[in-house]
Amino acid sequence: MKIVILDGYTCNPGDLLWDKFEKFGEVTVYDRTNKNEVLQRANEAEIVFTNKTVLDRETIHQLSNLKYIGVLATGYNVVDVEAAKEKGIVVTNVPGYSTASVAQHVFSLLLEIAARVGHHDQTVKNGQWSNSIDFCYWNYPLMEIANKTFGVLGYGRIGKQTAQIAKAFGMNVIAYDRGRTNHDETVTKVTLTELFKQSDIITLHVPLFEDTKEIINKQSIDTMKDGVILINTSRGPLIKEQDLADALKPGKVKAAGLDVLTQEPPAKDNPLIPLENCLITPHIAWAPIEARIRLLDIAADNLDKYLNGIHQNKVN
Repeated sequence: MKIVILDGYTCNPGDLLWDKFEKFGEVTVYDRTNKNEVLQRANEAEIVFTNKTVLDRETIHQLSNLKYIGVLATGYNVVDVEAAKEKGIVVTNVPGYSTASVAQHVFSLLLEIAARVGHHDQTVKNGQWSNSIDFCYWNYPLMEIANKTFGVLGYGRIGKQTAQIAKAFGMNVIAYDRGRTNHDETVTKVTLTELFKQSDIITLHVPLFEDTKEIINKQSIDTMKDGVILINTSRGPLIKEQDLADALKPGKVKAAGLDVLTQEPPAKDNPLIPLENCLITPHIAWAPIEARIRLLDIAADNLDKYLNGIHQNKVN
């Protein structure tokens, strides 16, 4: 059986092994695959794995041997799942592998905004403490997150995990559940409007759909508290970036912590990049080695189950 991994570098830049896949057949791993290379590289494959390499309708219909597509991620919008279904090709994804790491990253961003640890470390390394006439100094306003209202927009796996951590910090947690039937009473459920109005800190954990695209925009920001903090580790297009930039400049939004942007890699003229009160990390919340090990374990198990007639994590 021929197995092709089209873009293995992101989830495994060399610190992990592909041995879990090699037991199923002949495995060829490419670090990256351009669109014009997909057909040549996957032409004979029965099994294809992709992370961000697009498998559109035209491509899928030309891959005559293809029987299974494994997405090495939770989101699977890079695959035309309907075209795959028409051809009887099973498509699977990997849900839940990064819940702990993404929730951890939410608080990495929030705590950096609250305490500016990285910034103050750099000032010490630059000699500012050694030259200080006082025993201490700070050149950013510092804040406690205890007793702040923490609004969770989207209450799935990651939303719940962030809520638990927020409670451990002594925060008041509210959540907007986006239409789910969810009987978890450990947090206060509110409407979206109430969440925007009440929250000191808002963290985004909804998928990207038409009704969530640019859910953070000038109109929604205007309803928020002055000095609100915004965290996004979900999907970049949930935020209208120019509107956020316009709100960060005067301090309507006190600070933002973003792990995702609308375009990745971003354009050099992205309006958020120059702003001192906007922390941006390069889409790494999912990337701790423990999470990537889980990702590969689940992806290999999905394939194992498929080969034994069980459709685990099938999305089409």
